[in-house]
Amino acid sequence: MAARYVAIIMDGNARWAGDRGVPVLEGHREGARTLKQIVKDAVSLDVLELTVYAFSTENWTRPRAEVEGLMAMFAELIESETPELDEEGVRMRFIGRREDVSRDLRERMEWAEGVTEANDRMALFVAFNYGGRAEIVDAAERYAGGGEDDFARLLYAPEMTEPEILIRTSGERRLSNFLLWQCAYSELVFSDKLWPDFRKEDLEVAIGEYELRERRFGAR
Repeated sequence: MAARYVAIIMDGNARWAGDRGVPVLEGHREGARTLKQIVKDAVSLDVLELTVYAFSTENWTRPRAEVEGLMAMFAELIESETPELDEEGVRMRFIGRREDVSRDLRERMEWAEGVTEANDRMALFVAFNYGGRAEIVDAAERYAGGGEDDFARLLYAPEMTEPEILIRTSGERRLSNFLLWQCAYSELVFSDKLWPDFRKEDLEVAIGEYELRERRFGAR
């Protein structure tokens, strides 16, 4: 039972930087380099959808310099990495509340989505200014009644397949408001590796652990 739909909470950038006595933004940059490689590794492992937690609705409370540095880094990365992702056949999709980010960053997100729209080798969902509760609240505000499927179609990315496996790095064992609706029955795998140290073999170990489990969706 190979995992085709994978979600990752990329945790540990700040701790990685602290352990090395370097600025926290260097930890985030190293984490971005790790993500770039893990996307390639996921493609090679025939993952069809990869969803990553890049910036949460709660992250705005971090020090102003860190937040401003992250925003600048995200804009730069979208600009530099989209062409390569396009060549890899990866379709990009950003999920979250865009109205709270700058116009320039919104335009870059839209540009990246447009450039990669026709790709079908793998879908990369980037949760940016995202919160699971916010997503449910936003869908509820548009909900006019009906069943569970009708409600699901109002989520940020209704085309997203529910992740089979949710991986969290850095040894923390909580969801942190990530994909609360979509991960209702996901298998959870926790890695003690800090995100910048996460490698293809760690992804393979996590997927291998998932493959040993039996998914019952509430049944016996």
